[in-house]
Formats: sequence, structure tokens, C-alpha cells
Amino acid sequence: MNKTPLRLGVIMDPIAQINIKKDSTFAMLLAAQARGWEVHYLEQSDIWLEGGQVQCQTRVVRVQDDPSVWFELGEVQTSTLASMDIVLMRKDPPFDMEYIYTTYLLELAMQAGTLVVNHPAALRDANEKLFTAWFPDCCPATLVTRDPQRIRDFLAREQDIIVKPLDGMGGASIFRLRPEDPNLSVILETMTQFGQRTVMAQRFLPEYRQGDKRILLINGEPVPFALARIPAVGETRANLAAGGRGEGVALSDRDRAICEQIGPVLRDKGLLFVGIDVIGDYLTEINVTSPTCIRELDAIYGLDIAGQLMDCLDTKRAETS
Repeated sequence: MNKTPLRLGVIMDPIAQINIKKDSTFAMLLAAQARGWEVHYLEQSDIWLEGGQVQCQTRVVRVQDDPSVWFELGEVQTSTLASMDIVLMRKDPPFDMEYIYTTYLLELAMQAGTLVVNHPAALRDANEKLFTAWFPDCCPATLVTRDPQRIRDFLAREQDIIVKPLDGMGGASIFRLRPEDPNLSVILETMTQFGQRTVMAQRFLPEYRQGDKRILLINGEPVPFALARIPAVGETRANLAAGGRGEGVALSDRDRAICEQIGPVLRDKGLLFVGIDVIGDYLTEINVTSPTCIRELDAIYGLDIAGQLMDCLDTKRAETS
């Protein structure tokens, strides 16, 4: 007896603009297609609520690992989002009110029986910077505030800190501050918008020079290798988007200990695919919206991380159906 192919909806940024060499969502599309699933492409604007149901406009997408022609879209189809077996929310930040509105619609679809990954409520709850505070034993000295004077006091104690917005990605708007910095006042004014925007400050970790490690977790279990993002010469940020380069490394005992602490919480919240950032011995971020680095780790170690994720989703779907 033939099994009906799963219908997978993938909400993402415009597929024509992605870099398939580095795009983890593209790896997921390839893995789902390899399993014979019916893969539907959506953007945020393709979802709406009408008649008490979440509607969607989709196109079946076919992909191939070819940088010259990597996708082909079928005809536009209109259906309910609940007609999808699984929906992947892979839209990149900004995590703004439009993003939050989309999570409400996704939650309605989930109530109607669709498996949504990551869980829409968890996407709202787990700010990628601030969620680390739930695991204080794993984190460096941290301050979250909108008060510039509190940041000054924190800097006076720590002497060398990083300040970053709570809604950024890719290393955007991250500043390293020391007491003698002549631009200290203007940076704090700009970052906090004169005390009107909350930011995070953390003790600077010099271990970043050995790499800001991205560790991927599937259903709370870590992939055994991480991508250590090495900063460019003279650069404080190690993010690949900021010019860093990636090197594969095996997880350390400390990395595994951190994963053991946070893994059960991720599972409980329905955060099935997560990327955490670790510098030295410390957790710095928990990325839940659209974590990446699948393609790089697959290329280095011959892995199939997206395939592992699809198998996990298949199992989860069977458990909830």
C-alpha cells in the first residue's frame, strides 16, 4: 500500500534571492523533496485569515542543487494552511509585529492539526538573545536594560563588554565597548534610543578569536559537530554575514553540557530546530527563527542534517495525527 506523500509548506524569504551554498532552508527543501514529499513554497504575504480559517496561496516548488537554476515553481494554488501536514516557519528576522501576526495565524493552523515548526508560541516567547537568561549557569555576565547609566556601571565592573540589540541578526549593530572609548556616550544613546529601547550587554569573551561556535539541535539533541565562525582580522564579530569564516569542530564536553541543560526545555516548547551560539565556555544566543549553517556542516563532514530534521518531523507528525 502506497503512503500518501506528506504535504510540506515552507514559509521563507524570496527563493530567487537566496544563496543556495549557505541557505539552510534550501537544504530542507532538498531533503523533503528527496523523501517524495509535496513541497509548497510560501512567503509571509501568502497567508491570511478568512471565514474563520487560515488560508494560503502556495506554489509547488521543485529544487535542484545547481547555482545557475535552483528552483522551479508550479501554478498558484489556494487552500487552507491546515491542509498542509507540516509547515516550516523559516522567515528571517526582523522579528517585528508582522512576524508576530504571522505566528498567531500559524497557531490557528496548528490548532486545526498542522505541525508547525518551530512552535508559533515559542517563536514569540523565546527571544534569541534574552532566552539565554533562562540558563544563567551557561551564560557570561549579562545585563539587560534600557538605562544607559546601568550599562556604564556594568562596563565599569567588567571593563570590556559587548552591547547588542535584542532584535538583531547576522552581527548587525553589535558594539564592543571599553571605558576609554571616546564614542561611549553616543553609542549608548543610539543603542538605547536615549533610554527608550532595551538592549543586552555581556562581558566580552576574548575566546571569540578561536571561534563563535554555532551548534545545531534537532528536537533538543545536538549535531555532534559545530561550525566555529572565525572573525576576520580586526573584526570583533565572528558572524559569517560580517566577514567571518567557518571551520568545523567537534563538540567539546562543555558544549555537550550546555546542550544537556537546554535540550529538554527546547523539546517542551516545541522548538524542534535550534541553533545555539557558544563562545569559549559560554552560551550567548539561542536562535529559533531561522537558524543556519546546515550547508556548511554537511559539506565539511558529509552529514545530512536537513534529512535528520525531516525524519524527526515525520515522526512528530505521526505522533500527533
